Amino acid sequence: MELRRNRGPLVLAVVCVVGGVTVLAVDGDNRFLPTLVAVGAIVLGGVVLLGALRPFRFTIGPDGLDVRRPGLRGTYRWEQFDALALDEPARPDGRPGAPRLLGVPGAALLPGPPATARHPADGRPAIELLDLTQVRQPPDEVAAALARFAGDRFTDARTPVPTGTTGARLGGADVDFTVGLRGYQPDRVDDLVRRSRDALLRGDAARRRAVRADIAHARAGGLPVALRGYHTAQVDAALDQLDAALAGESAPDRESAE
Repeated sequence: MELRRNRGPLVLAVVCVVGGVTVLAVDGDNRFLPTLVAVGAIVLGGVVLLGALRPFRFTIGPDGLDVRRPGLRGTYRWEQFDALALDEPARPDGRPGAPRLLGVPGAALLPGPPATARHPADGRPAIELLDLTQVRQPPDEVAAALARFAGDRFTDARTPVPTGTTGARLGGADVDFTVGLRGYQPDRVDDLVRRSRDALLRGDAARRRAVRADIAHARAGGLPVALRGYHTAQVDAALDQLDAALAGESAPDRESAE
């Protein structure tokens, strides 16, 4: 599985540079502050643009990882890592942060980047291999590929759905939609799954009922179909599980309210 770089920062960089140049090209009085802002925008855009255009490659395969990104370059076999984990470090407000892939160096791994993180399960020093905000693929797809190829070395340590709420974890290898011709549009499905997961984790009864209504509305109107999308039967089964979980989680709240 070859991950594709997220081009969002590239668009922002171009906007900053073009906007800054446009401001500099406009004549007028009292130009000091606009000129200062324009130069700052151009510098910022240029720095982001250079970073976005640097070589990038991240491939997950049967033998290991093939990586080419700033600060990390090489081919790494799975046996060179004692463990790998997909983590969501907590933000200051306590909510999960951006997902990242961590690797605990093994004895066979040559000295390289410093271990700036900790394995979320046991605290062993770990290398940050990838910030998943840098790639287009959703974290669930990346987790599924890692679970498939890295095997027992890999742990999906992202915030789980509480035990007993669903038959699936809604992340990692437990919900692994097959991509094929004429399937459900991935971004629409991903949005429904993400919102359902958030409602199960942090939502009150009203929010869970609202998400259930959104799922019902989306299915009644027909989920959009893409040339390449998620396997429809797999998605339908997952949405059935989510609907049941949201309904079950709402029941205690209704009983306590009564």
